[in-house]
Amino acid sequence: MKLILFKGGVETQEYFSLELAKTFKVIGYDIFLYDLLNDECSYHLLNDFCKNGNVVMFTFNFNGIAGEKYLYRDDSSNFWDEHNIPCYNMVVDHPFYYHQYIEKTPRVYYQISIDRFHEAYMKRYFPEVGLGGFLPLGGTHLETGEPLIPIKERPIDIVFTGNYTRPDTFDKFIAHLDQEYIDFYHSILQELIANPSLRLEDLAEDKLKEELGQLSDAQLKSCYKNMIFIDLSVRFHFRALAVKELVDNGFRVNVFGAGWDALACKHPENIISAGGVNSRKCLEVINQSKISLNVMPLFKDGAHDRIFNSMLNGAVSLSDDSIYLSEQFCDCKDIKFFNLAHIDNIPHITEGILKNDDWMADMANNGRIKAQNNHSWECRAKAIDEMIRKHLEND
Repeated sequence: MKLILFKGGVETQEYFSLELAKTFKVIGYDIFLYDLLNDECSYHLLNDFCKNGNVVMFTFNFNGIAGEKYLYRDDSSNFWDEHNIPCYNMVVDHPFYYHQYIEKTPRVYYQISIDRFHEAYMKRYFPEVGLGGFLPLGGTHLETGEPLIPIKERPIDIVFTGNYTRPDTFDKFIAHLDQEYIDFYHSILQELIANPSLRLEDLAEDKLKEELGQLSDAQLKSCYKNMIFIDLSVRFHFRALAVKELVDNGFRVNVFGAGWDALACKHPENIISAGGVNSRKCLEVINQSKISLNVMPLFKDGAHDRIFNSMLNGAVSLSDDSIYLSEQFCDCKDIKFFNLAHIDNIPHITEGILKNDDWMADMANNGRIKAQNNHSWECRAKAIDEMIRKHLEND
């Protein structure tokens, strides 16, 4: 069987694709990497690759199915439909980021959700769209040729791998609205910050109906594009707060990602910033760290790859929880959870981990074994292969 993957888009998504490709090749797939930065050449090679059929496509976040030149025509017809190629799309953000693409998906299309609430959103607001089910992101163990560094000997106490953007930056998403609507969306934002256990979709629906009366699902769906501002603002608010609590309480936090010089805190000297780095570099620094901090991007029933990367590279994953994570992991045994509503406890939790070498080592080892068995990209590739074969058998 032939499989099309993509490179040349978002760096992390290319990295995910290359990790998947390793296992897909072992399974027996013939892989074609479509280069989004060299689309004309890739398109001609793609035509040759697809001769004689037996082809499927897998992508992240609508790469290749977002109206790209060569793959799409002026009349909106597309390469995938012309060649009857099944398209699998793993969406790594909330679906409301992508309404304009979801409404124009290829004919044979399956959307994979990394959070079970995202899948529920799709079933409610896009019942006509094919779904591939729930499948979280995977993690990567960095192959260095050397054993993992024992956790007691690691030079970095705490690492966070991810960018930072000041939340007020996202006001631009609603700047075109009248002031009363801007105030309305800010009220939702403030309530989510005050009550982080709430789901954005639930709160938004309640607030919209309270403000506007009964709304159809179509009307509600049209309002969700303005929730991007809230989603991003809450995400970076808590990301900043977690790091700030640590550095202002005397912990040095190594951050690998752009934008951290913009964080307002009392003790910026405790932020050790390396700036923006690629996926491999993130794995390298996790490999050197005792604790890897994660703050979930409002995935209330899913997971982030940062958790699995942390575990697979021998660090303790310190994260807020989700329904899914609580099913998969045991607090204090293979992961350490904190509560966003009590984020000021993070320094106390962190101190407890760092002062107990044996407990820290046990958590890291237990997490690594569990992630290795269940949450690597190898595991995800096998699940995707099973999904593809099941669909082909049923057609």
